[in-house]
Amino acid sequence: MKRLRAAVAAVALTTATLAALPATVPPPAVAATAPAATRPAAAPDWSTAVVDSTMARYTPVTIGGWSYPVGLYLYGQYLTYRRTHDPRYLTYIKSYVDRFVKSDGSIDQSFNSLDSMQAGRLLVILHHETGQDRYRKAAQKIRDRLNTYPRTSDGGFWHADNSSRAHQLWADGVYMVNPFLVEYGKEFGDSAYTDDEAAKQLAVYGGHLQVANGLLKHAYDESKTASWADPGTGLAPEHWCRAVGWYAMAIVNVLDAVPANQPRRPQLLSIFRKLAAGLEKYQDPATGRWFQVIDKGGRSDNWTETSCSSMFTYALSRGAQQHYLDPHYADVARRGYQGVLAQLSVGPDGRTDLADISVGTNVGDYAYYVARTRAVNDFHGLGAFLIMNEQLRGDSVS
Repeated sequence: MKRLRAAVAAVALTTATLAALPATVPPPAVAATAPAATRPAAAPDWSTAVVDSTMARYTPVTIGGWSYPVGLYLYGQYLTYRRTHDPRYLTYIKSYVDRFVKSDGSIDQSFNSLDSMQAGRLLVILHHETGQDRYRKAAQKIRDRLNTYPRTSDGGFWHADNSSRAHQLWADGVYMVNPFLVEYGKEFGDSAYTDDEAAKQLAVYGGHLQVANGLLKHAYDESKTASWADPGTGLAPEHWCRAVGWYAMAIVNVLDAVPANQPRRPQLLSIFRKLAAGLEKYQDPATGRWFQVIDKGGRSDNWTETSCSSMFTYALSRGAQQHYLDPHYADVARRGYQGVLAQLSVGPDGRTDLADISVGTNVGDYAYYVARTRAVNDFHGLGAFLIMNEQLRGDSVS
């Protein structure tokens, strides 16, 4: 509580102006969809540059509603706060969350989809930072919702509790709930349940979605009735990169959290190692990034996507660091890191831009994925970038 009061007091004395970036960073010379690499010899702190730029663009009110893209971004902002201790960053997160959580801990969310649960990580964070019980009460609503949340016959959480998502597992979904679960368990003494549940979800999803090349299909329909589902396997047709990126980050988060003797740990490590080999195989040799449809980079209309490239870079770097993966994956991650940094530019206003981020995406076919809008500064990309950058800062020397 003392930390947050100090943060609020500091913010009152702080101007809202964007911290100046080094003068050696020029404005972009090309369109935002294909920015030039503008890194100087001594790279700036790109995390604080992205956070300051985003806070200058949006207030905690205008940044958007309760959603997983905003939750992802603000989690990345929290990682930056944890390193820098800039009080503005934590106060901003609290101001956002307090729009939704009342003083008695009530929160006007039904939590009928996994997507709606992702921002719950911020509730655990704020309880940890402030000690205020209202954040525990709000987070417990998600935990309790899982007691009755619908599942496949082998226990996988449906992507959402509605007819259009019934019986479906989307690779995206593992990140929406399982990092929250293990963090909730640690904060509130519920790890006996949360660690087992999170490991089970990753195992069930991985068992259905991972195929021979190591990559995961975007989704699986147990009923095999969805328009995109293969009538024999129930699988979606393509390896959409961000869906696989969500899974890669989630498996790292859960492996980091569960004990070494967790019964499903060997299965999770096997899934992760097969996935890492597939990612290495399909990394674009020209850019170090990964393609929107991962295994079809040879097609002229495919394109390298920034959010998934950040996610894979983070997961491979952390996996090598934690000895989940062979040490050489650190080099694969460094190539990915350089590729993502090349998507950053700084505009005449001094604010950062991050290009080629796929907007939110449903399950579809190849043509659908490659036609998705390539946005600049979309929160999917900004959040993934911050998570990656906080893992790999210091590895940016070319």
